[in-house]
Amino acid sequence: MTNEQLRIGLIGTGRIGKVHAANIAALPETTLTWVIDPYIAGAEAIAAERGARATADPAEAFAFGDLDAVVIASPTSTHADLIERAIAAGIPVLCEKPIDLDIARVDKLAPVVEGSGVPFAVGFNRRFDRDFSLARERLIAGEVGDLEQLSIISRDPAPPTVENLRTTGGMFRDQTIHDFDMARYFAPDIVEVFATGSQLFDDGAKQTSDFDTAMVTMRTSTGVQISITNSRHSSIGYDQRIEIFGGEGMLEVGNAGTSLVSYSNATAVKTTTPYQHFFLERYAEAYLEELREFSRLVRGEESRCSTFADGRAALLLADAAELSAREGRVVRIDLDR
Repeated sequence: MTNEQLRIGLIGTGRIGKVHAANIAALPETTLTWVIDPYIAGAEAIAAERGARATADPAEAFAFGDLDAVVIASPTSTHADLIERAIAAGIPVLCEKPIDLDIARVDKLAPVVEGSGVPFAVGFNRRFDRDFSLARERLIAGEVGDLEQLSIISRDPAPPTVENLRTTGGMFRDQTIHDFDMARYFAPDIVEVFATGSQLFDDGAKQTSDFDTAMVTMRTSTGVQISITNSRHSSIGYDQRIEIFGGEGMLEVGNAGTSLVSYSNATAVKTTTPYQHFFLERYAEAYLEELREFSRLVRGEESRCSTFADGRAALLLADAAELSAREGRVVRIDLDR
């Protein structure tokens, strides 16, 4: 691969597709060549803005011969088929999570991807958040001693629509899957999962037999304890925190605010502005860094991108949590099987 700009195709023009389109255009090492979506008007609008071609048919773009890589940001139900088609065409893939909602389909796809030699990455963007990455580096460097407890809090500002809930595979496969990947980022050898879920406030969760509130407790093979706290709403803004507790100290990553200015008076001390509203603000830099790392992967350079195995492991944990919450029991798991 030369040092020329990577010619990237984008599949999917929804909210996250627009983020990827802007980032592909922003990085000097990448250029948006194709925009692909059955909703052709959406594809044409982004293509016109970015100087790319538009099509409703991935086969047209794959066969044209001017793609160095593709970003898949379409609905989850389309991921596996698009991955398989891109890999067959020898086109490197960055695919939004999850790979698929069905672990059997993921396992069927695994040898196709891993045996192809074609670069592949899963879009777990939180690994590229500057503060989370730094906390992990400091843990590995031994600053807090041996890890004993890991606590992850992740609360969205508001529930998704009922239509969205019907297609995302439930809270654990949609929202918590990011936290499962983050848990493995700090403590990869998870062997035990216990989860509970509730329907406290969202009618959509009740209509779809999903949860709007969940807690997950996990344990590694060495006994490290991991907790995940999730909610589909948060009156304080986008709540994203991690605590890393070890025998010699503790690391914490707090929420990102909209300003660094604080105010004090006779009745309050250091009142500040609200937290950032949603993932589009909180993880803007992380999405950009993810694309940089994917570019390195495509060029054959050392990269921190999440692998197919990472995507599979997160889905296995989500499935185990779903089973645990439904049956009220601890689920043992082997992520390497």
